[in-house]
Amino acid sequence: MTTTVRLRPLSVVPEGDDEVLVGDPATGTFVTIPAVGGVVIEALRRGATVDEAAAEAEAFAGQPVNVPSFVETLGELGFLAEDGEDGEDGEDPARSEPAKNAPIQARRWMTAIRQETVRPFFGPVAWACYAACLLFAVGVLVLRPGLVPEPGEDAFAFDDIGVSALAWVPFVWFAAASHECGHWLAARALGIQTRFGIDRRMIMLVFETDLTQLWTVPRRRRYGPLLGGLAVDSVLLAALLAGRLAIDVGAWSPPGTVDALLAAWVFVKVVQMLWQSMVFLRTDLYAVLVNALGCHNLWRVKSLLLRRAFGRLTEEQAEELAASSETDLRVGRWFRWLWLAGFVGVTAWFSLLVPVFVEYLAWAADGLAEGPLAGRFWYSLFCAGLLLGAEAFAIALAVWELARRLAGRRAAPAG
Repeated sequence: MTTTVRLRPLSVVPEGDDEVLVGDPATGTFVTIPAVGGVVIEALRRGATVDEAAAEAEAFAGQPVNVPSFVETLGELGFLAEDGEDGEDGEDPARSEPAKNAPIQARRWMTAIRQETVRPFFGPVAWACYAACLLFAVGVLVLRPGLVPEPGEDAFAFDDIGVSALAWVPFVWFAAASHECGHWLAARALGIQTRFGIDRRMIMLVFETDLTQLWTVPRRRRYGPLLGGLAVDSVLLAALLAGRLAIDVGAWSPPGTVDALLAAWVFVKVVQMLWQSMVFLRTDLYAVLVNALGCHNLWRVKSLLLRRAFGRLTEEQAEELAASSETDLRVGRWFRWLWLAGFVGVTAWFSLLVPVFVEYLAWAADGLAEGPLAGRFWYSLFCAGLLLGAEAFAIALAVWELARRLAGRRAAPAG
């Protein structure tokens, strides 16, 4: 074939010796293909004809390569430029909208800050400072056990539990937002575009940063954006503990309310960082694990391996599992059991929150029991909504997702 093929602006990143990661950064679609596919794509990008690309591929692979079929696959993935597009030389805004991968998510990539502005904050010196902050925080908690947060005591900075909630919840959202900004800024330091979204983990509502474009850079450069959130967390926790330590040793004598607020905020930050450390969930450290081990679809493979272990694997799922990468299969064999055992860790994590919610619900119940004619009723209702609204939204989101899956299953036979 003497025809040429126009491609979308694609990224091609080596993944080991035998594979390349190909994707469209604008739409956030990425796939792993054999290295010979990367040879074909590079040839087509240079303007080679299909026959010329096939010749280069054959020289690389040592055997004939079905390039026309490969081009059809690229079309199915949306990697071919359509009529009216400029291909590799330009971008069509109508096709730049990334695929949605969270229930609530920005529709466009964010580019509001220059790469040169944030790059110094994620260089070697900066990362050494972030590591020092983390070591300082851990050291304080180990060497000064009295500063380790107690859920039933430190979560409430004031005698009035409602006022405590008003002081607690804004910091929760600030801490979560600053964590995601860490991901965003670290990504921008590499020149990567991101976007924010809202999703859930079990019954917990979470902010998240879409780092799909991270796959456009080599694996060794992906750790900064993946760990950017925990870097910000480490700085914030170190600052809070530094304040508490100064009070504890008598170097600072602020009002008791200040120490109580610092204790409550330390509790919040420790709980959030422990969550991100649960490698068996889709957390920051899980992403680091996947990147370090070179996995492509570990979460899905883990689920399929568990279904096979318990005799619930369908024929279609068995075919999907057989087509999975060897790396995902190898890691999935032990990760599936780590995921199951992780429920113990999740239970322990929730045990930190149980005393807080039990005490708070008891307080709210007393206020609501006074009826709508009492001012405390509305005060309790407002505070309850402020503290529990996110969890209620996450539960509603889970129910909505379940309803969609059930509706899809009912509609499948009819199709």
